Amino acid sequence: MARDLAIDLGTANTLVYAKGQGIVLNEPSVIALNQQTGDVLAMGQEAWQMIGRTPGYIVAVRPLRQGAITDFDVTQRMIRLLLERAGVSRFNRPRVVICVPSAITEVERRAVIEAARRAGAADAQLIEQPMAAALGAYLPVNEPIANMVIDVGGGTSETALISLGGVVALQAVRVGSFDIDAAIQTFIRREYGIAVGERTAEEIKVAIGSAWPVQDGVKAEVRGRDLMSGLPKTVILSPEEVREAIAEPVAAIVASVIACLGEAPPELAHDLIVRGMHLVGGGGMLKGLAKRIAEETSIPVTMVDAPLECVVLGAGRCIEHYDELRVMFMGAR
Repeated sequence: MARDLAIDLGTANTLVYAKGQGIVLNEPSVIALNQQTGDVLAMGQEAWQMIGRTPGYIVAVRPLRQGAITDFDVTQRMIRLLLERAGVSRFNRPRVVICVPSAITEVERRAVIEAARRAGAADAQLIEQPMAAALGAYLPVNEPIANMVIDVGGGTSETALISLGGVVALQAVRVGSFDIDAAIQTFIRREYGIAVGERTAEEIKVAIGSAWPVQDGVKAEVRGRDLMSGLPKTVILSPEEVREAIAEPVAAIVASVIACLGEAPPELAHDLIVRGMHLVGGGGMLKGLAKRIAEETSIPVTMVDAPLECVVLGAGRCIEHYDELRVMFMGAR
């Protein structure tokens, strides 16, 4: 008997939830390919270790960029591998619920459904990430009260106001934690003449990155390649420098939250002052981001209990109570 699956197909990480089991897979959304033969060499954590460290004919790629499928064929192969790892074979074809960004186009929507069906799913349904996040955070989405979710992912940031089981106001920008990493890379290249990789930039962000001034004066030692001499070089970065480096993507995320609040009907806006907003997603874990949004909007912001797993847990609830919650799927409303 096939276990129904929920998949959070994120730009940064992919999580799989199996009915009755909970989260069975949590891997980076990276796949390593041999360009000469077209073979898939590794996926997930193993492929992530290869980023920036492979010979020319091996490429470690992220099939999703900015919440959109950049390579349909690679995405299909990745979904097939995910289903295989979750125990799907030719003989048991599960129903699959896939979480996608709400900014997804009709063409991309069809591409994801088609990829899942070709990979072995009996039926594929899509659910918007903010809606899944609200379900995962156990917000009362079916009641006539304001539930506001800010989902900061790897490639997109979405702010959704949900009431009575539907999205009332939505703002999505294709800016996420990868853009924050890229801003750190650009800053170090410009200010210090050093090239650092994607993974190093992410480590800097986690160690000393912040969206709001923090008290600890910890600095980070950064090793990279000097662009002038080509030799390895080490510099010391301060939290203030990193905050300045990432100011632009962080401001874009905050601006999209303010724009979504601007679309809220007066009655629901009134609810938000009391109920506050909920922050989810890996990008939402940036130090001081909740404080920055709260300061700029004058509305309290709470980080949910499991920001990384929240979306897939919400989709998992749809799998557990399929008939009851199927109205939440895209195209069902």
